[in-house]
Amino acid sequence: MREENHEKIQAFEPQENLIYGKNAVTELLKSGEAVDTLYMAEGLNPALAGYYTAMAKEAGAVVKRLHPQKLKAMCGTEHHQGVACYAATVAYRELSELMELARESGRPPFFVLADGIEDPHNLGAVMRSALLFGAHGLVIPRRGGVGVTPVVHKASAGASMRLPIARVANIATAVRTLKSNNVFVYCADMDGEPAFRQNLTGAIALVVGSEGKGVSPLVKSLCDGVVGIPMAAGVETEVDSLNVSVAAGVVMYEILRQRAEKEKG
Repeated sequence: MREENHEKIQAFEPQENLIYGKNAVTELLKSGEAVDTLYMAEGLNPALAGYYTAMAKEAGAVVKRLHPQKLKAMCGTEHHQGVACYAATVAYRELSELMELARESGRPPFFVLADGIEDPHNLGAVMRSALLFGAHGLVIPRRGGVGVTPVVHKASAGASMRLPIARVANIATAVRTLKSNNVFVYCADMDGEPAFRQNLTGAIALVVGSEGKGVSPLVKSLCDGVVGIPMAAGVETEVDSLNVSVAAGVVMYEILRQRAEKEKG
């Protein structure tokens, strides 16, 4: 969940798929249905704002604060009670569906798992790379990471509408499921063995972590291996690692390169 305050929005048209009002929003957030974005009016009672923010975090939704008049324009009514939200704009798949799509493709399975990415621009960029480098699908958690929001759609340059996306209870369980189906699971970490030194041509899943903490310790412990990207020696800088979407793109390219080389040989 990532909170964005005071976003400037030029104009709104009332949206039929926008849910508003305290009871309706509460029920949607508690239902387990995927929710993209929760909008809250500026000046909402702090206790109430905290309550909805906590539920949005559990649902993996982005929180945005708007002027009450802007929220009124969005909802088409002044009876929004200070809260509104959009349901997810993509049809999430089951992990089993992604594995079936991989089997039908006739190519070794290749999945990307996002372990708690919170920045929608990063998630969108990871999606774009995953699609272009041949992944069969992306796996994201229901909690602890951003869902497929309008910002993610834009950042992915349309990839979010073409790449199959599964939303699972948690990434650790997804890793266990993939391993039980003979998929070798790597996690990306700056201390891992360089990607070009590892065989990435078989059935594989790549786990990429959150912007600040990386892959969680539990998920990392479940992975079969750790893959890294070597940095140039002798470079003096306070920057010690790549952006998560850049790192994911580099490793995904190496997976594609190795597979292409194997097909040639």
